[in-house]
Amino acid sequence: MKELISIARRLATDHAGGAVLATLVTAVGSSYRRPGARLLLTVDGARLGSISGGCLEEDVVARARAVAATGVPALVMYDTTTENDLVWGVGLGCHGVVQVLIEKLAARPGWAMALAENLAARRPTLLDATWQSKETEMLGTRLAANESPAPGTFRQAVRPPISMIVFGAGDDARPLVRAASDLGWWVTVADPRSAFAIPERFPGAERVICASADQLVGQIKPEPDSCAVVMTHHYVHDVPILRALLPLPLAYVGLLGPRKRAERIVEDLRAAGSSVSADQLTRLHAPVGLDLGAETPEEVALAILSEMQAVLAGRDARAVIPRNPVLRIPHGINRAKELPQIIPSFDSRGRTHSRTQNPPTSKALWVRPPPRVPVEIRRDQLQSEAVSGNEGREGETQAAGRSRGGKTF
Repeated sequence: MKELISIARRLATDHAGGAVLATLVTAVGSSYRRPGARLLLTVDGARLGSISGGCLEEDVVARARAVAATGVPALVMYDTTTENDLVWGVGLGCHGVVQVLIEKLAARPGWAMALAENLAARRPTLLDATWQSKETEMLGTRLAANESPAPGTFRQAVRPPISMIVFGAGDDARPLVRAASDLGWWVTVADPRSAFAIPERFPGAERVICASADQLVGQIKPEPDSCAVVMTHHYVHDVPILRALLPLPLAYVGLLGPRKRAERIVEDLRAAGSSVSADQLTRLHAPVGLDLGAETPEEVALAILSEMQAVLAGRDARAVIPRNPVLRIPHGINRAKELPQIIPSFDSRGRTHSRTQNPPTSKALWVRPPPRVPVEIRRDQLQSEAVSGNEGREGETQAAGRSRGGKTF
């Protein structure tokens, strides 16, 4: 998304024309980028975006020179399903097939102007990239028509960037705003303290708003499916902000601080007459962020954004691991002598371990266990299970509870 925003803004101000756009239109099998990735090559030699991890770009640049000279679009296929690509091609080793459409653009193309305008107004845009047609003039990128896309056309729904609202303009909010801006997210910073809510402190934010705590949410008017994190570090500010946030259809609401503090805020809201439903609490992440062992503000920002990304993508934030266990070999192991002696074994609970016939002098090898299924745990569940004496289940429950922890202050 960030690269497409940059490309649209650049093209909207390109009065000379002559730029070449490469669009990844199809991908079968493994590919570093997916259809919709773009690379813009301007006449002054600038590059915006990418269509691979850096393996295809040089070849695309070479082919773009011919397209710039003739003005005729070209469709290039990169097949890395065999090892032959190491010899004739770019040596991707990705075992996939991708097709890239390369086209020369006119000055300020209409689709780029409309896209830039829609992005600024936070409106969606439909783009068509036609890579196969009997009519050469139909090849290229344009605004999508109302009908279904024709064969040989890649249609892309370009939605506005993710909206994130940071309530709290302290120093620890600055790396969070900076990192979210680097992702291309649309960031709003809000704080009732005028000494902190200063635009110069947050150059990556689209908006910096200062108002009383009970008026901040009303002034911002968060969009549905936005992400919000409350980190004012002041109880009297967090309570009215959460009171206004929880009823909204947001994708994510995070609260910085320990779990007991969050429980007290919820209890106070209910005592004051606010209806806090179970559905609202499922969107409340407190403590905020994934348990990454974060200590510094930058690390905390990484934990928060990682959890937001997982929620938005509908993922459980577990490690990407294959079906078979992966052996982890610590330092000090002689791979040639000791690795062949590794014998994996499974305990009664299905966890994998490894043993060696002749244990090495360093720490024992171990095998990564199967992926854990995340479980939402309430305090009353922990207490009831502890009383029941189900020690095995209690240990799993406590581990799952710890996995939700973030940085606390």
